Amino acid sequence: MIRAGFVGLGVMGRPMAHRILTFDIPLTVTSRTAASVAGLVAAGATEAPNPAAVAAAADVVCVMVPDTADLEAVLDFPDGLLAGAHPGLVICAMGTHLPAAMPPLAARCAELGTALLDAPVSGGEIGARAGSLSIMVGGEAAAFERARPILEAMGRTVVHVGPSGAGQVAKACNQLVVGATIAAVAEALTLARAAGVDPATVRDALAGGFAASRVLDVHGRRMLERDFTPGGRAALHAKDAHIILDTAAAAGLDLPFFSAVADGFDRLVAAGGGELDHAALITLLELSEPE
Repeated sequence: MIRAGFVGLGVMGRPMAHRILTFDIPLTVTSRTAASVAGLVAAGATEAPNPAAVAAAADVVCVMVPDTADLEAVLDFPDGLLAGAHPGLVICAMGTHLPAAMPPLAARCAELGTALLDAPVSGGEIGARAGSLSIMVGGEAAAFERARPILEAMGRTVVHVGPSGAGQVAKACNQLVVGATIAAVAEALTLARAAGVDPATVRDALAGGFAASRVLDVHGRRMLERDFTPGGRAALHAKDAHIILDTAAAAGLDLPFFSAVADGFDRLVAAGGGELDHAALITLLELSEPE
């Protein structure tokens, strides 16, 4: 039987790891958050003292950490994953990272007979709990096939996009569309309110036409209900926005429309809203609404 490991049990990692356990797959975990580890152990997982021990006990290890520097630390620290690496191990980097960083990290892993897949996800905490995430995978096809049973335990749509880094490019495209749509929904609801029309009713009307989307449904509701409990933190979307712009710049591409959206997320973080859900982007617009 395939053995799984998980490093990083935050808002997304915790429910993703729980999904693996529902398939009766042996799971070894570690995280900086003791309570999250305890919850997984109570559900049937085995606790490891560090990432190296997770790697030694697993065939496929999922890593859900916020940024590329965190991923590098999880791999390279003295008790990191590569210290416990073994031939045939597959490491799935499931956070959103800079695409250009993936091939060098994959090459470093390959020197130890270990494969690194970039496998970022979309669907938020709701999708993580339901096992309905979209998972975009870059890396070797053979490693993808070895990891597929673990990825399919967490995702409804699991796509091998291409070589190392391709999964992160796909996630950058995803975050571009999501971020721009959040901004558009925020402006639409603010316009409705400013024009004297009930924004909730406008949202219901839009949901039946071409403007319908998951963002209008989920984040539009958050905006109306003022529920900014984070499913996806604004600070992380601001980080992702810079990954998008950096990736575009490396490709010689200008993204003028999304640049304005990225600036909005930066301003939200600067205003103290970094720990709020990214739907809180609407609060920037409300500051400029007429009395």
